[in-house]
Parts: sequence; C-alpha cells; structure tokens
Amino acid sequence: MKRILVPIDFSKTAVIALDTAADVARKSGAEVILLHVIEEVEDLNFNTDGQISSGISGEEKLFMLKLIEKSKKQLEKVVKDPKYSDITVSGELKLGSAFHNIKDIITEHKVDLIVMGTSGHTKLEEMLIGSNTEKVVRTSKAPVLVLNKKPATTNFKNIVYASSMGKDEEVFSRIVKRTQQIYSSTVHLVRINTPGDFQRDTVVKDFMEKFAKKLGLKNYTINVFNDLSIEEGIIRFADYIDADLIAMATHGRTGFAHVLAGSVAEEVVSHAKRPVLTFVVKR
Repeated sequence: MKRILVPIDFSKTAVIALDTAADVARKSGAEVILLHVIEEVEDLNFNTDGQISSGISGEEKLFMLKLIEKSKKQLEKVVKDPKYSDITVSGELKLGSAFHNIKDIITEHKVDLIVMGTSGHTKLEEMLIGSNTEKVVRTSKAPVLVLNKKPATTNFKNIVYASSMGKDEEVFSRIVKRTQQIYSSTVHLVRINTPGDFQRDTVVKDFMEKFAKKLGLKNYTINVFNDLSIEEGIIRFADYIDADLIAMATHGRTGFAHVLAGSVAEEVVSHAKRPVLTFVVKR
C-alpha cells in the first residue's frame, strides 16, 4: 500500500477518519493525501433575452475567495500537525463536486485506500457527505474504509468477512488477506442465513472451508448466522463477536437497478457501529 486518500471537511468525523488513516499508514508505510473540496453553488438566472447569467454578486465572490483562503490555512494546519509528523501527509484543495474530485484524485494518484467518515458537523453536511460516501462506496476503484464514529481500536485484530465466496470476489479476498497480514488478525468468515435464502450449516461450512483454503487464509473461523436480513445479520454478528472491522464486497449497482435492489454494503456502512471496508467487484 502506497497512498491513502482522506476526504476532509475538518469536522469531528473527518478527523476520526484521518486518525484512522494515519494508524493504517504507520502500519503499512503509506502516504496520506488529504482532499478538501469547496463545493461551488452558482445561482443561474435567465435575462430578458433568454440568456443565462450568473446570479453571484461581488459580495458572494469575495466570500468565496475568503473561504478558499480560510480552507487553505485549515488544510495546511492539519498537514503540519505534529501528531502526524511520523508519516508523510500532503494536502489537495479543489473546487467543485466533492464526488468527482474524489474520483479524479483516486485516478491521478493511484490511491490504494480511501478512508471516509459518514457525516459532517451540520445537518446539511450530513446529507451531502453521507451521499458522497454512498456514491464513493458504490463506484470507487479502490477499497473504501468507512467510519460512523471513533472506533474502539484501529488495531484490527478481529475482522468479519461477509462474503458470497464467488469468483468475482477474488480481488477483494486478496485485499482482506493483505489487511489480515498487516494486523496479524483473525478473519471470521460468515454466511448469513435468511428466511428467503437458507442453506444447511454443513453445506455452507464445507464450501466456506474450501474457499478459505483456496484463499490461503491461516488464521480464520467459519460461521453461519441466522437473521431476518443479510445486512442486519452482518451487523449483529459483528456485535456478537465484538469485531474490530467488517469487510464486504459490493457489486456497485447504479441507476434503476440500485433503486430497486439497494446495496447490502451501503446499508451496513450506514448503520454499523464499526469500521467497514468495502470494495466494488464486477459480476
């Protein structure tokens, strides 16, 4: 792992994400890239000739310039914070869409991991940042580590791996295995049995054992957990074993298919009390 991206809005949740990313960087030797995006909101009006004209006044432009200057100073202060002096931290300040700037940075810097919080420090930011986190989880080409709150520990010794154990998860399986190696963790493979998708324990456990051996896992447990839904089962199983991290793949549904089916990973990200590591796999 070489580069970790942390989108930051200077909120408490963003600082928690940065502290977690810093701990990962110390373990892996990676560089941390901070990205702060100022989202431009421009009012557009039609004049008497039917042409579009900008509704931004001189005062609003001055406000934007002051906001940029303030953001630069805030970003520089975080980059130079002594508590991160033992790792390499750099900052990027961008204007425009947070989501699109995150995507661009991932490609430009060949980011290996994104660490994000799920809310800001106001109700509006909770809506904006939560939406951006959801879109990143659904579309990112790099693994995404999401935090709802400060984790009990960033020493991820117990990892819940909720897997469909299909061939499409081979890349993500290697990511989980690499994470296990960094932290010397125990991986708890789990299959959630639901009323609509139930399989016998003996059949599932045999299949999971073969999957673990194929992956080359050394320290793992095999588990079958019953619940009413997959997302609730994953969260409750993680609570039951007091896991430090939940790892799961998402198939990144978008558009109408996403609206109809939703995403188990996004539901877990939204409601889990623990850090969640996700990765988009292709069917």
